[in-house]
Amino acid sequence: MSVAIAGAGIAGLTLGLTLHQIGVPFRIFEAVGTLKPLGVGINLQPNAVRELDNLGLAEHLDTIGIATRSLGFYTKTGLEIWTEPRGRHAGYNWPQYSVHRGALQMMLRAALIERAGADCLVTGQKAIGFDTTASEATLHMEAGGRRSTANAQIILAADGIHSALRAQMYPQEGAPVWGGAILWRGTSRMSPFLSGADMILAGHDNQRIVAYPISATDPKTGLATINWIAERRCDPEGGWRREDWNRTANTAEFLPHFRDWVFNWLDVPSMIEGAEQVFEYPMVDRDPLPGWQVGRVTLMGDAAHPTYPVGSNGASQAIVDARVLGAAFLEHGLNEAALATYEETVRPRTTQVTLANRGSGPDAILQRVEDLCGGRFERIEDVLPAEELATHASRYKDIAGFGIKALNEAAPLIPPDAKLRRRE
Repeated sequence: MSVAIAGAGIAGLTLGLTLHQIGVPFRIFEAVGTLKPLGVGINLQPNAVRELDNLGLAEHLDTIGIATRSLGFYTKTGLEIWTEPRGRHAGYNWPQYSVHRGALQMMLRAALIERAGADCLVTGQKAIGFDTTASEATLHMEAGGRRSTANAQIILAADGIHSALRAQMYPQEGAPVWGGAILWRGTSRMSPFLSGADMILAGHDNQRIVAYPISATDPKTGLATINWIAERRCDPEGGWRREDWNRTANTAEFLPHFRDWVFNWLDVPSMIEGAEQVFEYPMVDRDPLPGWQVGRVTLMGDAAHPTYPVGSNGASQAIVDARVLGAAFLEHGLNEAALATYEETVRPRTTQVTLANRGSGPDAILQRVEDLCGGRFERIEDVLPAEELATHASRYKDIAGFGIKALNEAAPLIPPDAKLRRRE
C-alpha cells in the first residue's frame, strides 16, 4: 500500500478519489462500522466545487445540492445590511453549493467505490496512533479490543477535530477550544424565503440565525428543506453541559430568545418550531499548530485546521487539502518532501482563516452594525458606506483563497490525465 488514510469524511474520501485519479494505491480506514448520511447543511465554495468538477462530480452536486444565489447579512430586526451574489452569479466560473453534509459524504463514497472498488475502504478500524521511519510509516488501529497495523509510504490523518494522530503529535494540546457559543442546528420543510436559493445571517455576536435551502422547492407543495443554525453565547466559565455535546436538543431552551424574530421575509420562530429534530453543538476550534508533519505522516481537514463554522470554509478547505496533496505527490513523489510542500502551501492560509473566524470573519459586519446603531436604521448608507462593506467582504475571500479573479485564472491543481511517475 502506498498511502494509508485515517478517516472517511469529506477530506479522506476526496483524497481517495484524487489518489485514484493520479494512479496511487491507497486504502482508507474508518472508525465507524457503517457510514451513514449524518450531519447538517454545509456550503461548498467555488474553489472546492472546481476541484470536485475536475474529479467528474459536477453533475452529482446538482442532484444533491442547491446552487447558492446570494449571501445576505441582516440585523436582528431583519433589515438588510449587505447582500452579495455568490458562485456564478458573482462571476466565478463555478457555482457555490448548499448541501447536506451526509449527502455529500455518501456521494463521495459511492463515486470512490465505483471507481476504486469496495476494498479501498475499510470500516470499523479506529486509528489510534502511528510510527514513522525514513522509509515507511505504520498506522495503528483498534477494532473491538483488537489491535492491527497497516504499513504505507505515507499516512494522512483525516480523522477529524478529535484526531488521535494529532494528539500523538501534540499530547499536551487537550480538548478543542470552546469560546462560549452554542449552536442549535436543524432542518425544516417550509416555504423558501427570498429567491429560494439564498443564504442569510441575521443578528450579532451574542445571538444570530443562519438559514439556507439545501433542496429545491417542491413544485407540488411549494416547500423546500431549509437548513438553519440558531446561535447564542453564554459565559464560557459557567459551562453548558460540556459532557453532553452533540445531543438532541429541546427547543424550549433557546426558542424564547428568538420569539420576536419575525421578519417580513422570514418567520424565525416558526422555522425553528417546524424542525423534526434539533441538535446542540458547541462552537469550537483549535489553536493553529506550528507544524502538521512528523516524518511520513501529516494532518489534513479538521485534524489539521478545525475552525469555527464561519465563512463556509471548513468542508471546502478539506477538499482543497486533498487536491493540494495530490499535486504535491505528482511533483515530488510519495515522500516527506511532498508533505512539506503541501504544508507550506496550506498551513499559512488556514492559520489566517482560523484566526479571522474568531472575530474578523465575514460575519463581523453584523456586530459592527449592532454597535453603531443597535441594528436599526432607515438607510444602511447612513451607518456604513458601501465601500467599507464591499472591502470587508472581499478581504475574507482573499484570505480564504477564493478571490474571484485569482481563482478563475489559476491553473488546475491537477492537470487532466496526470499520473504519478514512479520513483525509486
